[in-house]
Amino acid sequence: MESLGELLDSMKSPAFRRKSDEIAKELLEHPLVRSLKEQHPELTEQVLRTNLSRVYQYVGDHNNCEHCPGLERCPNDFQGHYSKLDVQIVNGSPEIYERKAPCSLQISKTNEDQIRKRIRSFYVDERALEEGYNEVEIMSKDRLRAPAVHQVFRYIRDTRENGLSPKGLFLTGSFGTGKTFLMCYLLHELAKQGFTGVIVYMPEFMEDLKSMMQDNSKLKETVETMKHCDLLIFDDIGAENLNPWVRDHVLGSILNFRMNRKPTFYTSNYRLDGLEKHLSFTSKDGEEAHKGQRLMNRISPFVDVVQLFGENQRG
Repeated sequence: MESLGELLDSMKSPAFRRKSDEIAKELLEHPLVRSLKEQHPELTEQVLRTNLSRVYQYVGDHNNCEHCPGLERCPNDFQGHYSKLDVQIVNGSPEIYERKAPCSLQISKTNEDQIRKRIRSFYVDERALEEGYNEVEIMSKDRLRAPAVHQVFRYIRDTRENGLSPKGLFLTGSFGTGKTFLMCYLLHELAKQGFTGVIVYMPEFMEDLKSMMQDNSKLKETVETMKHCDLLIFDDIGAENLNPWVRDHVLGSILNFRMNRKPTFYTSNYRLDGLEKHLSFTSKDGEEAHKGQRLMNRISPFVDVVQLFGENQRG
């Protein structure tokens, strides 16, 4: 490695100075710098040369952005950001200041991160919440589900325009028709508007509640989260194994709190009457029709039913 003295000596050489002058001349003739001078006629060549390192960074970042390899491989010093130059008059002389601005990809990622922070999922495949959504694709994938899709789109539009309604949606249909996908789409779109949401896969949630009974603080935190979020989705309700305590004191408590306050959504292979029969039966106490009716009184009046037709997409 050469010594500092040798490095300083090389900087004094005519060849080094010629190379520096060539770089400076090329930079000052760059279209971006010419445009900057047109916007700020007060910028003299001397001021630009004094701030050559900032100008170099400015031009280099923009060149990298023109040939962007993607956010993860961004070659700029500050990933996802590029240099911008501001000119201000200080004590009668122009001064150049550099600042970092986020690129469109970084802005998009930041927005997506904010959306994800507003959504919590319990036992639902995260990929369903992270996939890109295309309305045209949703409509064209299976024409049979178009009426249901229109209802979901209408609900999203009405909520954007009028705010939260105490009424949610009850999506019913056969296996693999896209009920969970549509609810994830609804969550994603309304999270963009600032609403918080929780989606719960009921079969696994009900199983996990058994262990939560030994951890009262975790159970309370989970129930409070579901009570107070803006949008709550019970996914695949009717597929779980119920026990009476969970049905009456957990599910009943959540629904009792939310009714007339915030919307709750459901996906199910059952229709409402079939769900009532399911909620009336537990493995411990057998059939208790009045318990199922009591829970359905907190569900049926607070949902619009959406019948989802279509082919099984999982195949």
